[in-house]
This record gives sequence, structure tokens and C-alpha cells, in this order.
Amino acid sequence: MLISPEQFIGFLGAALLITVSPGPDNLMVLSMGMSRGRRQGMMFGLGCALGCLSHTVLATLGVGALIKASPMAFGALKLLGGAYLIWLGIGALRSRGGARVEGAGLPDESLGKLFTKGLFANSINPKVVLFFLSFLPQFVVAERGDASWQTAQLGLLFTLQAVVVFGLLGYFSGAVGAWINRTPSAGKWMDRIAGAIFVGLGLRLIVAR
Repeated sequence: MLISPEQFIGFLGAALLITVSPGPDNLMVLSMGMSRGRRQGMMFGLGCALGCLSHTVLATLGVGALIKASPMAFGALKLLGGAYLIWLGIGALRSRGGARVEGAGLPDESLGKLFTKGLFANSINPKVVLFFLSFLPQFVVAERGDASWQTAQLGLLFTLQAVVVFGLLGYFSGAVGAWINRTPSAGKWMDRIAGAIFVGLGLRLIVAR
């Protein structure tokens, strides 16, 4: 069974806002595009986005194993995940912004190497693993059955929107990077929005019965 339209819209909205908020991945995509060109930025971004698939597999297997072992353990994972999201949200809300995009001094590399570099950088990032284990289960609806299948769909949806967002960032890297550099408050307000989403999701989980 596919996720519901409500799950789709709610998750996609949160995922988009989180993905466009200034962070290591999208700032690297912008830097790559500004220093080497659109194709290079887009290829590096594609690698970063597809790296999310490895985290989707881990989250799907982890959620499925927990439910089979103990529904109580799955509940504990969601509560801990909620606390982790609140912690991330508070950090984003307290951020002073000031993100800058530097686009010079990077050595030339082939498109294939840039793709592999982006894929590897995202796949081995332990913070992204924790994020997926905390974020995806928040949108799983137990009443709709197979939580593992729902988690897999959500992870794939996150990956697809990341492909689009990172691709656009790579393509428009020059204009976007320049805008971020001359508008220091932009990153701060993006962080505020993402932080509010994190805190809201975490609180919703903790107070839910």
C-alpha cells in the first residue's frame, strides 16, 4: 500500500524546507557549481542526493527489525528520535546564520569523480544516518500497515526531492551563492523555519499516544 496523500504532502513539505536550509551538503553543491560550472555542481549534488538511498535502506531495515522484535522498542525509537529532532531544532533556532559560499581554489575533477565524491560523502556521514532514523519514522502511520514499506517510500521520496533541489542549486549556483553571500540574514531565517519544523515534529511525537 502506498503512503496516503496526507503523508505525502506533509513529508514532502518538511523535507523540502529542511533540504534547502543551509547545511554542509547544499553549501558544497553551491561551492562546486560556482567554482567549476553548472554540470559539475549538478553531478556532485546528484551524488549527495543518491547517498540518501543507503540511509533509507538502513532506516527501513532498522524499523522493520524493531517492530518484529518489540513494538515497545519501536515506540522508544520514535521517542528518542523525537528528542533528537528537538535538539536539532533548538540548534537551528539558536543559529546566527552567516553562512557563506566560497567558490574558488578547487582542483579540476571529472564528472564521474565528483558524483562518486558526493555519493561517498553523504553515505558515510553518521549524522545523516541518525537523521533518517529519527525523521522518517515520524511520518509512519501504524494503522496503514507495513511500517518498513512506508519507511522505504518516505526515504525514496526524500531522495527524489533532494535530487531536484540539489540539481537546481547546482544549475543556479552562481546566482544562489551570490544571494546568500550578500544576504547574511537569509540563512538565519531558513534555519529558523527548519528549526521550527524539527521542534514541532519532535513535540508531536512525544505528546502523541
